[in-house]
Amino acid sequence: MNIAILDDYQDTIRTLDCFGKIAHHNVTVWKDHTKDVEVLSDRLKNTEALALLRERTPIREPLLNRLQNLRIISQVSAYPHIDVAACTKRGVILSSNTTGHVSYGTAELTWGLLIAALRRIPQEVAALKAGRWQTSTVGLGVRGKTLGIYGYGRVGRVVAGYGAAFGMNVEVWGRESTISKARADGYAISGSKEKFFAESDVVSLHIRLTDETRGMITASDLARMQPTALLLNTSRAGLIEPGALEAALKSGRPGMAAVDVFEEEPVLEGRHPLLAMDNAVCTPHLGYVAREELERMFTMIFDQILAYERGQPSNVVNPEALRVRKASAPAGGIQ
Repeated sequence: MNIAILDDYQDTIRTLDCFGKIAHHNVTVWKDHTKDVEVLSDRLKNTEALALLRERTPIREPLLNRLQNLRIISQVSAYPHIDVAACTKRGVILSSNTTGHVSYGTAELTWGLLIAALRRIPQEVAALKAGRWQTSTVGLGVRGKTLGIYGYGRVGRVVAGYGAAFGMNVEVWGRESTISKARADGYAISGSKEKFFAESDVVSLHIRLTDETRGMITASDLARMQPTALLLNTSRAGLIEPGALEAALKSGRPGMAAVDVFEEEPVLEGRHPLLAMDNAVCTPHLGYVAREELERMFTMIFDQILAYERGQPSNVVNPEALRVRKASAPAGGIQ
């Protein structure tokens, strides 16, 4: 089978233990990133199984219509980047494992960003390399501070636990279902969204990006934060109203931000306003980019491809595609 893997920026996938599962197939790994339909259609013209690393490359109908050999797209987690209806129309199966695994890598990076931003670690490292010793700024500690968790899902719950372990007062806001879980775990619930932003020393976002949640964090919300407060976003940039975070940081409320996500990724040549701001700590979407996380994800991705090869596709999002493919295939099973 011809298998293609997109967006392996660090050229890591071939070094994973799980790669041995598919090494006997004809595997092509692309390390660079492109959204250009012409380029992608040329690269993937012989591809039968496409392995995607989360949401890095959109797979829409104009591209799908050119991929005559494509049989299965395999990935994990949510799939807003994939045109499922177009896949079904062409008989392309989407296998996506969406089971509730906790991304500890994302939770750990969130905590690393929190400490780095409050203690101004990146700025001090840069100053030391430039020949200066302890610049004029003094960092902030976390013990006794209020950590606001917006969205008490799998990652939010872990980050809340880190906060409690570091002696922070954890408060939660979000949907009623997540609030109920947080309350059951013994965490305080903010009285309102307004109080949540006004009273939190750190606000950490852990919300899935959907049409309903896009832009849900507004300029007014950010303006309620204190000049010493930190806004953390390791979820999705689209949760925040466009341009609101940059404007808020310029006005000093909140005083700091730490982000791992951007509206358009990848961000190249430093072309994003947050990268020019001294009160913003930015990383290039590293949340799940840890060897253990990649091993877990690609074990599932490759298992889905092999299940399809056996004629027993798993975690199929669009089962109608199976019928479309079977109707157009010669006798003898899934082709």
